[in-house]
Amino acid sequence: MVSQILDGTGEDSTALALKILVAGGFGVGKTTLVGAVSEIRPLRTEEQLSKVGRTVDDTEGVDRKTTTTVAMDFGRITIRSGLSLYLFGTPGQDRFWFLWDELSQGALGAVVLADTRRLCDCFPAVDYFEHRRIPFVVAVNCFPGARTFAAEDVSRALDVDEGTPVVLCDARERDSGKEVLVRLVEYAGRFHTARILGPAEEPR
Repeated sequence: MVSQILDGTGEDSTALALKILVAGGFGVGKTTLVGAVSEIRPLRTEEQLSKVGRTVDDTEGVDRKTTTTVAMDFGRITIRSGLSLYLFGTPGQDRFWFLWDELSQGALGAVVLADTRRLCDCFPAVDYFEHRRIPFVVAVNCFPGARTFAAEDVSRALDVDEGTPVVLCDARERDSGKEVLVRLVEYAGRFHTARILGPAEEPR
């Protein structure tokens, strides 16, 4: 089914596909990141924000946002011949978190997007992946006009596990998004290798 979405042929030409989640708070840039790096037209499930929805969705700091993801975003990027990443953007609002368990099945790892103006919004995603032992990187989306913080400061503020990468990025820029994904794949490889080797080995 996924391959049919990708190319319309029903034939999966990818030898190895790795599943990556893109998570974070409402309006942090998940849909933007998936769209920026995807080499195919991304599948989106965005709907217009309604007056009723605004009573349950916290739009503080993202007042100009008019749409929201209600299921997932989907995109694909080829790392090299025979190796691709399938990107699944998760919905950010509390009322759609029930979808996360299904989306996270079989995931190599996750990108947790963060906005330093609303840093607390990414705590649920950080807790979710830490508790399920899914490797993740924190990608700080540097919004125009927002105060810039060093990656080390964000790491301390979020109190993430030692060794969890924190990187600065611009979710609108393809190269910046690709660098985030490279960091995640590298870290996830070390993380999963350490789990296979045993508790004495820790990813660095």
